[in-house]
Amino acid sequence: MPLDPQIIQVMETVAALGLPPADTVSPEVARANSKLRKRSPGPEVAKVEDRTIPGPDSDVPVRIYTPEGDGPFPILAWFHGGGWVVGDLESADGSARSLCVGGQCIVVSVDYRLAPDTKFPGPADDCWAATTWAVNNAAAINGDPARLAVGGDSAGGNLAAAMALMAADRGGPEIALQVLIYPVTDVNYNTVSYNDNAEGYSLTKVGMQWYWEHYLANEEDASNPYAAPLQAKSLVGQPPALVITGEFDPLRDEGEAYAKRLSEAGVETTATRYDGVIHGFFSMGAVVDKGQQAVDEASAALRNAFSKAGSPSAAD
Repeated sequence: MPLDPQIIQVMETVAALGLPPADTVSPEVARANSKLRKRSPGPEVAKVEDRTIPGPDSDVPVRIYTPEGDGPFPILAWFHGGGWVVGDLESADGSARSLCVGGQCIVVSVDYRLAPDTKFPGPADDCWAATTWAVNNAAAINGDPARLAVGGDSAGGNLAAAMALMAADRGGPEIALQVLIYPVTDVNYNTVSYNDNAEGYSLTKVGMQWYWEHYLANEEDASNPYAAPLQAKSLVGQPPALVITGEFDPLRDEGEAYAKRLSEAGVETTATRYDGVIHGFFSMGAVVDKGQQAVDEASAALRNAFSKAGSPSAAD
């Protein structure tokens, strides 16, 4: 179907800023330019706390969102997008707030180290440290360690899938749901969606190549499942998954390929493609109806998964 009129309006607004493509500037400039883009605000939550937690090489900043109510609440570890090069707690704030309220859960948003300053596996290691910290310190944040989900958008979806793979390899923690929003899953620029949406729809093929070049330390890392989850030999026993993709997104096909492999491995998987939208639409809920629909779908999936994980209070 054609581009959603609301998406066209967003693209025109972004184009009016006159910002150069990320792949034509330095990572530092790309980060600064990213901050100039308006973000959809999220709803009010009961409590927001910024703190740092111990990481593998340095402390990792996190922002903890707590919903209204008594708790203990389920926990969602959330990882922002930005090609592992840009993005921060502020860029993730709207989505984190929306999922905190909609998912009726604590959200631990993770400000992992960025590439190329820190290449793979550094960002993934930071996310692992934050995920395990949230479980091990659940009582201190009014959380329930038995009800954990991981999630993220784009590069954050990649990191969330990596957390699920790591948890399987490392004997836990148990994950109730992985929320993968147009995730990066493979280093493959030859898919139909890459060819059809190579340019003109926000994220470009050249842009993704730039992000990957900054993230990976060497060519061998492209076959490491923690960097490219689609490279995993087996997905049997992985946590249930919600995979959301957009029609006009270069990453559409690799996200759907990962969902297909999860499903074929016997994993309870929901794959939803939103037509007429571009990469990044999930965080546009204030101005794009389909963005809000996707947030609502993710929120409902979280409530359902947390309910199955054990507490009637988390049910719909």
